[in-house]
Amino acid sequence: MLVDSHCHLNYKGLVDRQGEVLENARAAGVQAFLNISTRQSEWEDIVATAERESDVWASIGIHPHEADQHADLGKGALLDAAKHPRVIAIGETGLDYYYDKSDRAVQQALFRTHIEVSRETGLPLIIHTRDADDDTADILADEMEKGAFPALIHCFTASTAFGRKVLDLGLTISLSGIVTFKNAQELQEFAKEIPAERILVETDSPFLAPVPHRGKTCEPAFVRNTAEFVAGLRGESVEQLAETTTRNFYKLFFGASA
Repeated sequence: MLVDSHCHLNYKGLVDRQGEVLENARAAGVQAFLNISTRQSEWEDIVATAERESDVWASIGIHPHEADQHADLGKGALLDAAKHPRVIAIGETGLDYYYDKSDRAVQQALFRTHIEVSRETGLPLIIHTRDADDDTADILADEMEKGAFPALIHCFTASTAFGRKVLDLGLTISLSGIVTFKNAQELQEFAKEIPAERILVETDSPFLAPVPHRGKTCEPAFVRNTAEFVAGLRGESVEQLAETTTRNFYKLFFGASA
């Protein structure tokens, strides 16, 4: 059994056939889904999906692309929303210097706000980082000195050096369908060295469909393709990787040992 640790079930391409999408994934052996928010206006619908579907959980957060539109969002709004029992994570949040859709200083400030909320609530922080390795690592290291918080890098595509830094800080790393792409050789090599207790798999659906579905709308069911590929890289069976990543998900988000 697998877990899709990062999907956007309320996004176009999935929301209009959400029931079918979930059934497809369950049939493929996916037992749980973490439905991710990227802006405040989504929170209500994302939580409602988690209320309706017993195997779907919700996150509360602001994507760095949306930082300018949420520059005045205080931690109080996040803390209030995080009280809902179906909310198990804070994010996605972080830094994106590739598109620079929001001012970098605003991105950084909001990232730190999310970290405060993660630290106060104990809910894991889901981090998006693109072309911002140094600033992301520096902020994480600085904030860890103020007090530890659980966190993961979602859809990891950064450098091996960055990956080793965040592993040293105690973070978990989640791999998406990008790892199956032909041009992802460095990522594929790094996937082999992620400690077994720190690895997750995800789809980031409806984006980034793995091979052999590349170019299609991604669905949570496709997390099996990513898991099969990563298992091959690591010299494991897909059953072994599924067991490992599922155990890691429940330990990180629920404190469970299995």
